[in-house]
Amino acid sequence: MAREFQRGHKAKISDLTPGTDLYVGVQISGPGLTFDISCFGLDAEEKLSDDRYFIFFNQPKSPEESISLLGAQAGDTESFRVTLDRIPANIQRLSFTATIDGAGQMSQAAPGYLRIVAGGEEVVRYSFTGAEFSTERAVMLGDFYLKDVWRFAAVGQGFDGGLDALLKNFGGEVAEEQPAPPQTGGQVPGFAPPP
Repeated sequence: MAREFQRGHKAKISDLTPGTDLYVGVQISGPGLTFDISCFGLDAEEKLSDDRYFIFFNQPKSPEESISLLGAQAGDTESFRVTLDRIPANIQRLSFTATIDGAGQMSQAAPGYLRIVAGGEEVVRYSFTGAEFSTERAVMLGDFYLKDVWRFAAVGQGFDGGLDALLKNFGGEVAEEQPAPPQTGGQVPGFAPPP
């Protein structure tokens, strides 16, 4: 039987399940809204000190595959596999977020949830509704964090700005669109033309 969490509830993972190989499912939707659901692997200062731990549609897994994006399944808009005992020591918090891609605000979101499944059984569900938010364009849904042992917190904190603002908040850099390099008449830049 899943434990129902409210915003602010916290628990040791070991009190929820003996497992360390976990499935995290997020269900979020809203009329006319498109969501990007991501996981930020943060260091002890709660910063994204290694971009390889920003798990999203363009980077679906961490280097050692301790965090993997699985896609929509089992009624979830997006899902992840998290293997806690394989996460490197420098990663001390996993923050699961949803941001609106395009126009809209979080207050338009339909009732949704973040859930944790272990061994095929749902052990935690944190439910939320758009009524909990206003003009925010992102929400930090829940965190796994290391404080002597791995723990889970239902966060439910709205965040102004979209994915770019959230990325900057966590100390990451937003990749700017790079202009195409100038054409150099068939020569390779930095090399002298052949004799």
